[in-house]
Amino acid sequence: MKLNQTNPSVIGDCKRFFKINFSSPKLIFLIVASLFIALQSCNKKGEKDTDDDKPISDLSIYNLPSQWTNQDGQNLEMKDLKGKVLVMVMIYTSCKAACPRLVADMRNIEQRIPAKTKDNVKFVLVSIDPEVDTPKRLKAFAAENKMTGDQWVFLRSTEENTREFAAVLAVNYKKIDPIDFSHSNIISVFNAEGELAYQQEGLGVNSDPTISKITEEANKLN
Repeated sequence: MKLNQTNPSVIGDCKRFFKINFSSPKLIFLIVASLFIALQSCNKKGEKDTDDDKPISDLSIYNLPSQWTNQDGQNLEMKDLKGKVLVMVMIYTSCKAACPRLVADMRNIEQRIPAKTKDNVKFVLVSIDPEVDTPKRLKAFAAENKMTGDQWVFLRSTEENTREFAAVLAVNYKKIDPIDFSHSNIISVFNAEGELAYQQEGLGVNSDPTISKITEEANKLN
């Protein structure tokens, strides 16, 4: 009995199969294209994993351990906003002087961000009056000012956490009577790593440099 003997007709069929298929330019193209797509997918996955695993720098607000509550009553930390460009301002909802103008500036900036990068940006309004600005009040304020989209985030915390965060933004504020505060008028831009990238100071000022910086940082995420 002979071992490892192969039927000649089977060998012939195999040779004909490979000759026909691998001599076909279309099949070769499909194989190469498939390999290229697979390699690209692996590279993108590797890049994403690298971004997710990137350590937080010492200059990042994502190092802050403070707890915050948004307009929907959800608790979060600053690091939960990681991965987006943040445009931040500190206000209080009962303000009748500067804050309405800061809010208008934020809306104007949001409307002028290019549509292709807008998904990479969050607009964050932080209350300096957490006693009055409950999540319910913040949600009502958002509705009143037509700031109800997913890109708008309203935050409140304890007085201590608020003071700490104001110091990070170089925002000064002081209660001058039972319902009013004096405060700095600063809009801050943070990159996706939570590092301060730009600040706009004043009311009704030219926002072109601010928008340019937001767009520049947001484009890095595309």
